Amino acid sequence: MAYKIAVIGLGYVGLPLAHAFSEKYEVVGFDIAQWRVDELNSGVDRTLELSGDQVNEALANGMKFTNVLDEIADCNIYVVTVPTPIDEHKRPDLTPLLKASESIGKVLKKDDIVIYESTVYPGATEEDCVPVLEKFSGLKFNEDFFCGYSPERINPGDKEHTVTKILKVTSGSTPEIGKKVDELYASVIIAGTHLAPSLKVAEAAKVIENSQRDINIAFVNELAIIFNKLGIDTEAVLQAAGTKWNFLPFRPGLVGGHCIGVDPYYLTHKAQEVGYNPEIILAGRRLNDNMGMYVANQVLKLMIQKEHKVAGAKVLVLGITFKENCPDIRNSRVIDVIRELQEFGTDVSVYDPWADAEEVQREYNISLIEDIYATHYDAVVLAVAHDKFNGLDIDKLKNGNGTVVYDIKSKLEESDGKL
Repeated sequence: MAYKIAVIGLGYVGLPLAHAFSEKYEVVGFDIAQWRVDELNSGVDRTLELSGDQVNEALANGMKFTNVLDEIADCNIYVVTVPTPIDEHKRPDLTPLLKASESIGKVLKKDDIVIYESTVYPGATEEDCVPVLEKFSGLKFNEDFFCGYSPERINPGDKEHTVTKILKVTSGSTPEIGKKVDELYASVIIAGTHLAPSLKVAEAAKVIENSQRDINIAFVNELAIIFNKLGIDTEAVLQAAGTKWNFLPFRPGLVGGHCIGVDPYYLTHKAQEVGYNPEIILAGRRLNDNMGMYVANQVLKLMIQKEHKVAGAKVLVLGITFKENCPDIRNSRVIDVIRELQEFGTDVSVYDPWADAEEVQREYNISLIEDIYATHYDAVVLAVAHDKFNGLDIDKLKNGNGTVVYDIKSKLEESDGKL
């Protein structure tokens, strides 16, 4: 049977996956945003996951980008890669996932397979998505249509561990479908695949991957707070401890993005739903969520020690994306540092050569500056370790010798404070 694949959602996950599938299959990329479809059809990917040459190559090979539902009606594989965020109360927001399922349900046919890649809690595919597919298609799950779950493992900005070079977990709603889903991914994933025994196992595997990283980072963040109080260099401690063969090389920092800072809440939501209150996971989340406020208060303390008048002081924050060398600003916790500094009346400027100025303005109501040397600052905060910051002349940014330099990422040779 020849596969025609529709990838639903053309963001950081969906676009690279669609490109990988297009090497061997007929692929249609679907996104509800007209502007996203238009820019891809013009050979531009603002996420920078694909180069212009790669987008144009995919188009030349026959891949189509559309927001018209009828144009994916003849597909027989539907892969869902839409975001799964949390709401203001840190509860899972399945709206994009359910809307995507509704759209697919309207064009779903007998023997089609719907594969979900979006991060969810265990059971979400069968308990939340399948009823929507059945309702809008009029078809019966595991009789007329089938499902798979293959969690995304995209690392935005990472040009080494790209989608085909990361081992892929796969699963299906029946053993036969599991094998088909696994064979489909194995045909394009160079790193290989791992067939999980059920959809729930695959869902659970994904959600604990990032929860584990979150807890480990929370641990070193707590160490950084303790060592700061003791007057000990955290980075020096971690380097010393890292000489042991089985010490895990985590570093303190702000934990944002659309995965590590979000996924644990999906697992804790499901745990609480079945009557268990997860203590360690939530403790790690609370600590990491408060690190931005901690950093800002450390900067303010240092400013006061250097006899700066905090109200009206000029502060430069370097970086607003959620991680280095990547334009993704979703759920960036740098904003917590900025907002806390602003609460104390400081005049905060933000510089980030990776971020899209219009997107930052729209998302955070912040106007990025273009010329960081146009003024001098009472405090400089290195928030994101972009390689493009390597050549910055920090001395040219200082407002005299009293300027506070705070290095969240332990990237600078000299600083007044760091995590």
